[in-house]
Amino acid sequence: MRTRSLLALAGTATALALAVAAPASADGSAVLTTGSAGGTAAATGDTLVAPLAPGTSATLYSSATGTSGVSCTSSQFTATVTGNPSAPGTATESVTGHSFDASSCTSNVIGVTGVSSITVDNLPYTATVASDGTLTVSPAGGSSVQTTVKLKTLLGSITCVYQAASLTGKADNSDSSITFTNQQFTKVSGSSLCFASGYFTAKYAPVTDGGARVYVN
Repeated sequence: MRTRSLLALAGTATALALAVAAPASADGSAVLTTGSAGGTAAATGDTLVAPLAPGTSATLYSSATGTSGVSCTSSQFTATVTGNPSAPGTATESVTGHSFDASSCTSNVIGVTGVSSITVDNLPYTATVASDGTLTVSPAGGSSVQTTVKLKTLLGSITCVYQAASLTGKADNSDSSITFTNQQFTKVSGSSLCFASGYFTAKYAPVTDGGARVYVN
């Protein structure tokens, strides 16, 4: 069974911290800046938010090359800047939210008639954003990146729980985006209708801080 759903878990996941980058390391600038590459440093405590890039979906498929699973057109990340050193370097964030709007989600898995909810568990996560644009999302020690997917089926509701040790994404300054591609989750509980592995793909853009786009340096 295939499933390209969310999460991002993922969120999260999802999760996941929000920062954007294609390295543009300007001497004296911070790793995360707003307005432009090498612009105003994002302050510790600032809140970063990012919805799905327009016209895209967050998916969790049952295989890296499949098209069967869960797909959502509305999702968002929220993160707080916890450290933003001079570039080149690595900024840190606390991913405090990773949500999916179930009304925007669909599933093409045989026997599944709809999506009740997708929840990113075990928040907050820690995210690191390096000057080369690499974003890594990690859970607290002893925990995992976890997503719970509740599906409607012909036989009633089922709950599928997926976990990953961490997530890796890539930031791009061209559109202030963060992209996760085929991040693998493993089913830890759920019925046979829950695919054994879930591959999460999503593009979040633009990442903003108080309405200003975020760049990685």
